[in-house]
Formats: sequence, structure tokens, C-alpha cells
Amino acid sequence: MSVDTHPLDAVPGARSDAGTPVAASDPTEQALRRRALGVLGGIGVLALAVTVLYLTVDVRAGWEFTLPFRGRRVAAMVVVGVAVAASTVVFQTLTTNRILTPSILGFDSLYQLLQTTLVFVLGSYALASVGVVEQFGLAVALMVGASLALFLGLFGGARRSLHLVLLIGVVLGTLLRSATALMQRMMDPSEFQVLQSRLFASFTGVDERLLGVSAAVVAVCCGVLWVLRRRLDVVALGRDTAVSLGVDHRRTSLLVLVVVAVLVSVSTALVGPITFFGLLVANLAYALLGTQRHALTLPVAALLSVVTLVGGQTVLEHLLGMETVLSVVIEFCGGIVFIALLVAGGRR
Repeated sequence: MSVDTHPLDAVPGARSDAGTPVAASDPTEQALRRRALGVLGGIGVLALAVTVLYLTVDVRAGWEFTLPFRGRRVAAMVVVGVAVAASTVVFQTLTTNRILTPSILGFDSLYQLLQTTLVFVLGSYALASVGVVEQFGLAVALMVGASLALFLGLFGGARRSLHLVLLIGVVLGTLLRSATALMQRMMDPSEFQVLQSRLFASFTGVDERLLGVSAAVVAVCCGVLWVLRRRLDVVALGRDTAVSLGVDHRRTSLLVLVVVAVLVSVSTALVGPITFFGLLVANLAYALLGTQRHALTLPVAALLSVVTLVGGQTVLEHLLGMETVLSVVIEFCGGIVFIALLVAGGRR
């Protein structure tokens, strides 16, 4: 079975939300199920191993300081990794396209415009006096509010077109990037240098209060997606098929888009934008599992994100001496995967 096989076919005896039974199991599907469970268990062990390695390797300042200090970073990477992985997987399900990520809706551009505007208007010194909680709340409220206005105004309207939402998102993203570039050109060089550090994802200075709130929000959103996992399997078949099987495609899509908006907004406001990270772990999960069934792809993609972030941070800190930031390496690798997917799709 290829990775493009329908998600409900991956597990014998699965049923859609409409109660339609899936075809009877055979030895091949039993083997695929064992493979999927083996991959899930293996990635879980690997995620635990890299986490323990990061927490315990090269401890010089004492366990009392090192474990809480590194533990906050690990917690931030887990929260962000799970949020980005889950949002990307379900967003690709709605769009039936593996090269799209929620960033196409303009989340990253809106975040960069907000940070640029704050530095441009207030200045770096005045901005330093604004609390991190207030900045976090402003960023989340702005991104979620803009997303809801876009979804309800377009997808929730008479046209009800997801493709229209994506198109408007691309156009708005271009406009926001243009406005950001204009302000950056008018900015003082010293202020621009301060701004640059705010535009790249960083896990080193995450506030504990923000981390707790973000973890709670991500947990609730992931719980909603887990409840919807079988319905999403049916949605992956396409709108007409999902409707014929009794799934309210419009309501389900709108609910998932809102959850995606919250996940991406919280993760971006917490550490900064990571454009291609979700693309990387989602497609790797599809390739390893050989199925798109959400009961498997969601946890595997989340665990892969933990392995990637924690393992990458371990290499950067202890082998490369923090010569660069993790988000730059991830964006580079994710960009290569994106190009490879485009080339592979063009040859089909």
C-alpha cells in the first residue's frame, strides 16, 4: 500500500463516523498495522532517548540548576512541536495537499508585522518595558482574531470555499510582508538589529507563565482533534464522499480551521515562526507509516517533532557550540523537503 492509500484502509475493522464499515482485513493490512504500531513505538522510544540525552549530557553547573533550566526548554520544544505537527497534519487533510502548511494563511507574516510595528512605533527600549505576558496575549489575540474573521467571513459565508480562504490568505500574506519590509527599511539600524532577534524562533528565553498557558491550550486543541480523528479520516476522502457518508463537511472544516488557528497562533507567539517545520515532520510521518489515518499520523508526527527539535538542539549546543539557531537549520531542511515534494509531484 502506498502512502496515498485512503486513511481508513490502514487499520482493519475501522469505521467512519457515519457507521460505514471498512473492508475486511487481510494479511497485508495486518502487516501494515503491525508496522504502524512498530513505528509509533520506535519513534516514542527515540523521543524519550533524545530528551534524556539533552537533559543529562555535559552537566557542569549542577543538577539543581541544569535540570530545571533545560527542562523549560524541553517543555517549550514539546509544546511547540506538538502544536505545529498536529496543525499541519489536519490542515493538509482539509486541503488534500501535502505541500501546504498553515503558514499559507499568513500567520507568520502577521506575526512579523506585529513585531516590526511594535519596535517601529515604541522603540526597543520602550518595548522592553512591556511585559512578555502582554506581548504574548496581543500576538495571540491578533492572529486568532484575524483568522476567525477570515474563516467566518469567507468559508462560513455563502460561498463556503476553502480554496477562496487559501487564496485570500496568500494575498494577505503578501501585503503584510510588503508592509513589514517598508517599515524595516525606514527603521534605525540599531532598532532593526533588535527586531531581527525577535523574528526567528528561539526556545532559550520562554517564560514559565506563558509555557503553562500554552501547554494547556495546546492540550485542549489536541484533545479536540483526537475526538475528531475518525471524522477527519472520512474528510480526507473529499467533500462529496464525506457528505455522502453523513459527515457535516462544512462544520467539521470550520471547527478544524479554528483549532489550527489557535495552535499556530499560540506556538508562534510563544517562540516565533517556524514555517517549514510542520511540512517536514508531517511528510516524514506519512512516509514511515504508509497511511494517513489520523489515529497514527497525529501521534507519530508529534513524536517526530520532539525528536527533531530536542535532538537538533542537543547537536547545536554540544557539538556546534550554538553557532546558529535551531530554527534556521529547520527552515533549511524543511525548504529542501518542500522543493523535493514539488519536484516529485511534477514527475507524476
